[in-house]
Amino acid sequence: MPDQTVPHQTWPCPTCGEDTVFEQPGCVDGHTADGGECPEWACTDCGTAFLLGGLDVVVGAAVRRAA
Repeated sequence: MPDQTVPHQTWPCPTCGEDTVFEQPGCVDGHTADGGECPEWACTDCGTAFLLGGLDVVVGAAVRRAA
């Protein structure tokens, strides 16, 4: 059983092939520095990691016009 002081959720793990406990270990990337929530979650059985929500990604789109 995971430590009760570490946030945890039960989700289907694609590697384990069943519902497992995922925990949110202490954030070392600075996501929580401004009071936000760290988007990283790891399976306590196999270590598979998820990155969930809270991401703002800007992607440049190539524009091509037909002549």
